[in-house]
Amino acid sequence: MKIGVIGDGAWGTALACVLLANGHEVTLWGPFPDYLEEMQTRRENVKFLPGIKLPDNLKFTSDPAETVQDASILLFVTPTQFLRQTLKKFAALPGIKEKLFVNAAKGIEKESWFRISEMMQEELGSIPYVALSGPSHAEEVIRQVPTLVTAASADPENALLVQKIFMNKNFRVYTSSDVVGVELGGALKNVFAIAAGILDGMKLGDNPKAALMTRGIHEMGNLGEMLGGEKSTFAGLSGVGDLIVTCCSGHSRNRHVGEELGKGRKLPEILKDMGMVVAEGVYTARGAFALAKKAGADTPIINGIHAILYDSREVPQVIDELMTRAPKSE
Repeated sequence: MKIGVIGDGAWGTALACVLLANGHEVTLWGPFPDYLEEMQTRRENVKFLPGIKLPDNLKFTSDPAETVQDASILLFVTPTQFLRQTLKKFAALPGIKEKLFVNAAKGIEKESWFRISEMMQEELGSIPYVALSGPSHAEEVIRQVPTLVTAASADPENALLVQKIFMNKNFRVYTSSDVVGVELGGALKNVFAIAAGILDGMKLGDNPKAALMTRGIHEMGNLGEMLGGEKSTFAGLSGVGDLIVTCCSGHSRNRHVGEELGKGRKLPEILKDMGMVVAEGVYTARGAFALAKKAGADTPIINGIHAILYDSREVPQVIDELMTRAPKSE
């Protein structure tokens, strides 16, 4: 099949390589022509996946029309906060709504607090849509490390198609009908990854991190169900699976932000040093806090991370407040 990949970061590049390995024709779109030319010449994504040689048959373009032309599937791998402006570049192209839209980014849009499928529907109307999510760092996928993810769609045929085009001996894909749960699992886990990084930065050890992840799964599942997801989804790859890998991995951008906070650094300084690398959990924390408040959900960990990021609360004070909450049953 001919597939357009929208997003030339680490994850977009890694998934493009998975698709190429499966025999598909892939065009990778990015917003900066000069960088795309550099990638094409060097056959390397120096900024995001340094040292990895890219296949000779991977095509590059900054032209939305060229990306869409003759493509059956459009795979969006654009950071959530830049997705809406990217969609506007593609929305008016002829035949755009006839494509199958697949999204592999994870986050909640700031201000609207929309999931990605909601953003796409608002910009494009009714479109065939699949969410692809799970514990899957690009740095390992590009090296063909065994990886498992979930493809979720309201249309089971579309989920099966995505399963078929992505699946190989190193990249295993399961299907689901719970788009809401899969999207929320992929987004919310980033907030808990910031919390895990804080504990690592403070060198507090294993006990609090295990407790955080356990209560994080509980909190994420409760909130996700109140927002329309299925509770069982959060026990799967896009819930507990993604939570584990993001809380524990050195590849995790969100855990990195938390680790630096735990060392006493301030958020603006941390984000400035990260440059173009996006930590979605920083924005998702605000969205999760707003959605939980609206839903009436009990989310003490999300509330605590929000207070650290946006209310200038000190980390030790938030930990003390979490540990001295009223006793309750598990």
